[in-house]
Amino acid sequence: MAEKEATVYVVDVGVSMRAKNSGRDISDLDFAMTYVWDKITSTVALERKTATLGVIGLRTDGTQDKSIVDEDKGTANELQGEESFDHISVLQEISNILLPDLKQLHSKVKLSNTDSGDAISAIVIAIQMITKYCKKLKYKRKVVLVTDGRGPLDADPDSVKEITNKIKEDNMELVIIGVDFDDSEFGFKEEDKDPHKAQNEQVFADLAESCGGIIGTLQQAVEELGLPRLKVTRPVPSYKGMLTLGNPDEYDSAACIDVERYPRTMVRRPLSASQYVQRQDPTDGSTQSTSTFVADGDIEMPDADGNDLTGVRNSRTYQVLDEEAPGGKRDVERDDLAKGYEYGRTAVHINETDENVTKLETQAGLEIIGFIPWANYERFMSMTVSSILIGQKTNSKAIMALSSLIHALFELESYAVARLVPKIDKAPVIVLLAPSIEVDYECLLDVQLPFTEDARSYKFPPLDRVVTISGKVIKEHRNLPNEALSSAMSKYVDQMDLSTFGRDDEGKPSEYMPMTETFSPVLHRIDQAVRWRAIHPTEPVPPPYEILTRYSNPPEELVSQSKKRLEKLIAAADVKKVPPKVQGRRRNRNEVKPLSGLNVEALLGGDKKKARISAQNAIPDFKRVIDTADTVEGIRDAAQQLGSIIEARIKDSFGDIAYGRALEEIGTLREELMEMEEPGIYNDFAKKLKRKLLSEELGGNRKEFWWEYRKSKLGLIDQKAAATSDLSEEDAKSVRGKPRPLAVRRIVTNIVLVLVLDLIGWYAWSMLHTFNNNIIASDST
Repeated sequence: MAEKEATVYVVDVGVSMRAKNSGRDISDLDFAMTYVWDKITSTVALERKTATLGVIGLRTDGTQDKSIVDEDKGTANELQGEESFDHISVLQEISNILLPDLKQLHSKVKLSNTDSGDAISAIVIAIQMITKYCKKLKYKRKVVLVTDGRGPLDADPDSVKEITNKIKEDNMELVIIGVDFDDSEFGFKEEDKDPHKAQNEQVFADLAESCGGIIGTLQQAVEELGLPRLKVTRPVPSYKGMLTLGNPDEYDSAACIDVERYPRTMVRRPLSASQYVQRQDPTDGSTQSTSTFVADGDIEMPDADGNDLTGVRNSRTYQVLDEEAPGGKRDVERDDLAKGYEYGRTAVHINETDENVTKLETQAGLEIIGFIPWANYERFMSMTVSSILIGQKTNSKAIMALSSLIHALFELESYAVARLVPKIDKAPVIVLLAPSIEVDYECLLDVQLPFTEDARSYKFPPLDRVVTISGKVIKEHRNLPNEALSSAMSKYVDQMDLSTFGRDDEGKPSEYMPMTETFSPVLHRIDQAVRWRAIHPTEPVPPPYEILTRYSNPPEELVSQSKKRLEKLIAAADVKKVPPKVQGRRRNRNEVKPLSGLNVEALLGGDKKKARISAQNAIPDFKRVIDTADTVEGIRDAAQQLGSIIEARIKDSFGDIAYGRALEEIGTLREELMEMEEPGIYNDFAKKLKRKLLSEELGGNRKEFWWEYRKSKLGLIDQKAAATSDLSEEDAKSVRGKPRPLAVRRIVTNIVLVLVLDLIGWYAWSMLHTFNNNIIASDST
């Protein structure tokens, strides 16, 4: 559980804070609130109920009656009425701050019209608030005073001494931040300082020194806001149990050590977005647009405009095919379904009884199964973040035994390989145990290792030579760097070396980009934007802090020094500029214009012949023919050639061997014709292909290819996909309908045939009966 905190901010809002000093274009209050809002929003962003804070306004226009509450000016303090405690208002009681509270607090912090108000008395009220809230419980208590030091100050020595003793007794931390306070360590000194302000600064400095607090200038505090805050969490043990070497159930000589395992590093994720919708008033007669997403009782959140927002709740339903149900599908409960796993193109289901058989029953434990030398371990084998393994905190024998193992591994330069089961019935993992010996502690560091099934071996061609099919090794090749290029690259890399470009405090060369000063721009930029938007919902987000973008580009000084080396490298590598793409005349097609301005193909082409597309190289040939086509007929002819190749590939395919290649060619045909703004040609091809598949003209039953075709989303090109198409989205869906299964088609065909035969038989019998009647009538006559 995280440590409980109680912080009170005392903000000076006197009339003197209206001034704009030290060349700033904002008032001293706005400058001070830059620091205060950043600290408050950082606390709110933690989303911890144990992180509480309060805010006190100093030199306010607050009421003198503590029984009156002014929503715009705050609440009068409990000591209101005494002369030294006037013009001090409680803007926010100590509590867990949420976004609505933050917006309400923002409306209360405003400049006053008075200079009256004692800062020492405000500190007393802050101490009283913390004492009343925390009582005797264990809290991290902190008072932060932000002022310009120009107001009146009651610096009675006895009162200051009592305040100091109270701060020390309750183990509080006092931080005093002054606007334009002199700070020799930071290197700031205000010119022509007011004597009254200088005297107040000295009083604040003595108070901070006597109680072990901190005093500083606001300029330094605001600059340090750009330094990202590292999130430190209280570690939670992931394993508590025995570390064994050997089987203690069979051998008395087996070693058993009580250990505890904690995470050493954790991966921090950026803030995730939450979905909200506006909750409409059902009494206004409008449609409740969120009724399908939000259930009654969801949390409502008012936005900046006063409109209520509510969270979005996702609902998931499961359906199975049912011909008798409306729409051909029926809703079922998740518990009625069996879990399935994809195996090739089929789904293999497994019930809960069979699945329990596949589960490995394990017992929690950490067993050493072997040792390896340091040199035999590769860094790429580490699969997870590291954890720390220490002896049981209350067991001195376990601590001593683990220390012996750590020193043994360190002296033998070896790692231990262990099997870890953190909890009962958890899947076992293999971890590597590495010794770590520091000045103040010893431990084992562990990372997860891959199983044999997790390792994949791939072979790549060498980078320093070319091996031909016959096995001949070639050292000089157009794809290999020569000696001049390798030398130029090596010298350029040495010139751009960052390991010694930086300077330490003594001016000596050091690493330019140390690990401790590099931060994730994604994490901290999002945090900065969220904190800013919480206070300023309508203003644009400021640019990122300088420390986040400092290492996004190489140092300009180093780039200028390496310019000559770069020019030599470009010359050695024979780097040439790629010709820019120009807008072609033919149907918005991009074509590369030769640098010389001469079209070599036009000069050497002679008489143009009809280009043919080969089945062995269909896609490149089709693209080449499309690029050289001048008319729509040429494009149509190329599409017909590729279509014939696709149909032949499907017809001659043994099973589904050629289906993948055919689908790739169809995808290329669709993409190229969309780019050439000829979707009608592709639509004609797709309709023709469907008709042939359904009539079994392409080598019999090929309905499996039709399924793959539909799954690849290569359907007709409608107006939504291409504006030049004359096919609407509804028409495309109707044409894309499922092919009727073969068995159904045969049944329908047989039924129709039987009906036709019956009709013919009935007609023949009728004619014969009429003929017989005519004969009988003539005989009787």
